[in-house]
Amino acid sequence: MKHSIIFTTCVVLCLLLVQSADLMGEQKRPITFDDLISFGRVGNFEISPDGKRVVFTVTWFNKEENSSTRDIYLASVKEGNPRKFVKSAGNDYAPCWSPDGKEIAFISDREGTPQIWIIPIGGGEARRITDIPTGASSPLWSPDGRTLAFTSRVYPECANMDCNREKLEEFENSKVKARIIDRLMYRHWNAWGEGRWSHLFLTDTKGSPPIEINKGETDIPPISLGGERDYSFSPNGQELCFTMNPDSVIATSTNNDLYIMNLPDGKPKAITGKNLSNDNNPRYSPDGEFIAYRAQFVPGFEADRYRLMLYNRKTGKTHNLTEDFDYSIGKFTWGPKSSNIYFNTEKHGRVYIGKVSTDGGDAAFLISDSSNMNLRVTPNGKEIIFSRQDISHPTEIYRSTIKGKKITQLTNINEGLLNKLQMNPLEEFWFMGAESKKVHGILVKPPFFDENRKYPLIVLIHGGPQGAFGDEFHYRWNVQMFASPGYVVAMFNFTGSTGYGQEFTNAISGDWGGRPYVDIMKGVDYVMENYTYIDPDRVGAAGASYGGFMIAWIEGHTDRFECLVSHDGVYNQTSMYGATEELWFPEWELKGTPWSNPEMYRKFSPSSYAENFKTPCLVIHGENDFRVPYTQGLEFFTALQRQGVESKLLFYPDEDHFVRKPLNAELWWNTLHEWFAKYLKM
Repeated sequence: MKHSIIFTTCVVLCLLLVQSADLMGEQKRPITFDDLISFGRVGNFEISPDGKRVVFTVTWFNKEENSSTRDIYLASVKEGNPRKFVKSAGNDYAPCWSPDGKEIAFISDREGTPQIWIIPIGGGEARRITDIPTGASSPLWSPDGRTLAFTSRVYPECANMDCNREKLEEFENSKVKARIIDRLMYRHWNAWGEGRWSHLFLTDTKGSPPIEINKGETDIPPISLGGERDYSFSPNGQELCFTMNPDSVIATSTNNDLYIMNLPDGKPKAITGKNLSNDNNPRYSPDGEFIAYRAQFVPGFEADRYRLMLYNRKTGKTHNLTEDFDYSIGKFTWGPKSSNIYFNTEKHGRVYIGKVSTDGGDAAFLISDSSNMNLRVTPNGKEIIFSRQDISHPTEIYRSTIKGKKITQLTNINEGLLNKLQMNPLEEFWFMGAESKKVHGILVKPPFFDENRKYPLIVLIHGGPQGAFGDEFHYRWNVQMFASPGYVVAMFNFTGSTGYGQEFTNAISGDWGGRPYVDIMKGVDYVMENYTYIDPDRVGAAGASYGGFMIAWIEGHTDRFECLVSHDGVYNQTSMYGATEELWFPEWELKGTPWSNPEMYRKFSPSSYAENFKTPCLVIHGENDFRVPYTQGLEFFTALQRQGVESKLLFYPDEDHFVRKPLNAELWWNTLHEWFAKYLKM
């Protein structure tokens, strides 16, 4: 009888909610995978030279065709009103304005290989200006509008494009696919080198044969740890600054340097050679007096804090603008008067916009809400244009005053779909973690949350490990998608996370299973004690990359979770070292090699604790993941199976560290939701 009364009450309440929703319009619903894949994903943007328009890209996914396309849009800086400007049967992307604002150069693969195309703003058809057999990428106009810089992965032994075409055709047509390798690094992220290197080229707008800037076995931009765009023209167009790693074994080097050269045929000169760590992202000041760039100071440590540096072109001296600013500089842009630089920086789970003068030492925040990922200053210096997202809103483009006030949304690519969805904002909390250090936590409630119910909890563990969860609409690990079936989702930015000061970030190195694990366990304790609507008997956890490592670590150290999910996680540190590509990473994080420091590799390998495994675990891995090679997932799954632990392997032969294809992503979400529902009794 009691159950009947409760059921009847729930039905009445639901009918009232439906009637109320009908009165206000269409009833909102939880997000689904079809919704997630339908969002237009707003990419990078550039402001026109007159400051009146922005050009940007939007990526659209097609689940039925298991593909995606990128289109180019224009919007008014004053009024917004975005409209599609370039669309073809292929992908159109990387748009950049000509200096006079009359044309836009962009990359298109509409005819097969990616090439540079130019389209007039006033109307007319696009014209192709390059015919590079190895493809072109990342075009940049020179200030006089006569030259375009771009990059292409070419064969360093070739003196011209005909040679590159012949070698590429020979490679593609060969019946022998074996590789002969005699050095590191021979593959990176998700692609084999195949004897090609990224070179920087200059070409004119008439399509003349390109001029090759770097020669031999060197990469521009560097193969890893680069900036937003690692080459830049001086304001008079007579000099080029670019980023390149000069070391012979780049697998163990984070030593990117800046070089300058006179155009068209000067010799490159290193201007940051004394710093043996990472320098990148050069940008000339509008008056031509300085080159601003980012620098790290600890060789071999990819998560060292980025400082904003200023190189004086007359004196050759360098000035550190942000040494006393304990946050890492992200993307940045000059103000038009060459007196201020505006930048992004991560802080406490958000991405702020800040400003620093060329005198330095006065970095300050201007915008602190949500996550603001890119930025540009209008030519008149009165406004900042930036992209913004939060945990329930995908990226759109905004503007503000130069002081960060009067924020206005310019694009609304996803407004129609968002109006149909019920998604909750994040809630924040702090708790005492390991060694009595404060740790930041984030919580998201499921749609149509009822505080009188008991909800299962999913704990998400971020990768990096020097990374962080924050107020962003993540398309792969989308928090709303985890919450949508009726889960509370909690995330803890444990020791090693970025955005909480460099000391906090540094503390994870050499301690992968120490303080971070304690932080996560204390975080679970905290939410259990402070959120009464969470069911302590229905708790699961999931993580990717380092987060996948932590899942395997949890598997061997506690049984407090009902089920676990490990995506592309590190399992055996010794075999991981022997197959990954960026060797500086494990050598820094584990303080040496497996033969110089075997005890730490053993200590922080989840494989060392396999005899303790007992929690049901879903293991996911992609065969083209060269960062955390897929055998890590196979080893983990084998250990689970051999000990009779309930487990399942989701293996992708056509994915890498990320799941990119729409149908593969749908299977990923369906498998995760089925796994959690089975063990958390949804």
